[in-house]
Amino acid sequence: MNTMSLPDPARVAAIIEAVAATEIMGRFRRLSSSDVRTKSGPADLVTVADEAGERRLQEDLTRLLPGSILVGEEGTEHNPDLLNRIAEDRFVWIADPLDGTHNFVHGVARFATIVALAHGGRTLGGWIHDPVERLTYWGTAGGGAYVDGRRLTVAAPAPLAAMTGVFSRPRSAARDARDRSDRLSARLARRIKLACAGLDYVWLLEGRAHITVNGLVGRLKPWDHAAGVLLHGEAGGHSALLDGTPYAPTMHAGGLLLAPDAESWRAARAALDDAPGN
Repeated sequence: MNTMSLPDPARVAAIIEAVAATEIMGRFRRLSSSDVRTKSGPADLVTVADEAGERRLQEDLTRLLPGSILVGEEGTEHNPDLLNRIAEDRFVWIADPLDGTHNFVHGVARFATIVALAHGGRTLGGWIHDPVERLTYWGTAGGGAYVDGRRLTVAAPAPLAAMTGVFSRPRSAARDARDRSDRLSARLARRIKLACAGLDYVWLLEGRAHITVNGLVGRLKPWDHAAGVLLHGEAGGHSALLDGTPYAPTMHAGGLLLAPDAESWRAARAALDDAPGN
């Protein structure tokens, strides 16, 4: 499978942008209490914008690429077996129509629409759309990563003490995960919390940040990471699971660490387990 088989990335971007403009931005700061409900807990929210956005993406993207299917966050909530379809020998769209739902519900303008295209468990294309800034970051395997006609390059490697991290401290009650996050944060110049995985990747792609880490509590959601990992690699970055295994969207557990290059990845990986001063 090669990128010649892919749909025109600009047409995919246009679909994502249209869905975000109507279903997401059309509801921003206009939600009623009946438009929001909880899923696994009080902080795990879903809105009518998430649901309507996913329906539209499913309709429009599968129409663009006949025979393809969509695996989305909201559909998988009702049918977890959909995750297994990412490995199938067919085109599979992996979508989060509204990444950063908690921000969206509380009127914070930090959220994104994320779409990846996979085949046989391999990510071939990725799109991260920032509806507030009206920018779409996109790339294809082996074809580079771009925004607004500009090729993207991650930040230059630097000592950990000069790097910026962009990640959230795990909310889980698992103390070990919080401690590991804190150890890495203590080694960095600063840590920024955006509470939106899509925008975390944007910060890496724009060179505003160097490091991000996810999945310390054991869960990796493919709609959060498939597009971003592809784009980050196409922009020259290095990523892997904490055991060094390259990431694939069929992997749904284990920590995921991204850095400018392999050397800084190893330094950040060591910091997760080393107390400051060691």
